[in-house]
Amino acid sequence: MPRVKQLKHCFVESFPNHIEEGTLYVSMEYASATHRCCCGCGSEIITPLSPHDWKLTYDGESISLHPSIGNWSFPCRSHYWIISNRVKWSYEMAQEKINEGRKYDRWQRSAGNLTTVKETGTGDGNPPESRLWMRLLKKLIR
Repeated sequence: MPRVKQLKHCFVESFPNHIEEGTLYVSMEYASATHRCCCGCGSEIITPLSPHDWKLTYDGESISLHPSIGNWSFPCRSHYWIISNRVKWSYEMAQEKINEGRKYDRWQRSAGNLTTVKETGTGDGNPPESRLWMRLLKKLIR
């Protein structure tokens, strides 16, 4: 199956039994979204929506998810962003960088975004690993 370049979105109360290729289902009731991996492998991707997981933006016409979708646990290991219903492919990440990202995610959850500059020592209130993610995001948005 070829890579998906664009997704349509569908707001639902609960996810259907069959997840269609090229559709991003959003359940506000369960604060989550799901879709088939955009690489075409068919894996079902579930993204919980919360301050420490994914954030969904809906502008009345299109949907964006932040941060990126990194399918590191699947054989395809695909990595992409969903921005305004479009799939923007990212580079393949080395396992070391994936581990740094996971460490950052754990930090975010445990700190609740309340960590001070003194605790992290980075000068910006974020752990050193977050700089990589912010640089990546800035490159993709340009």
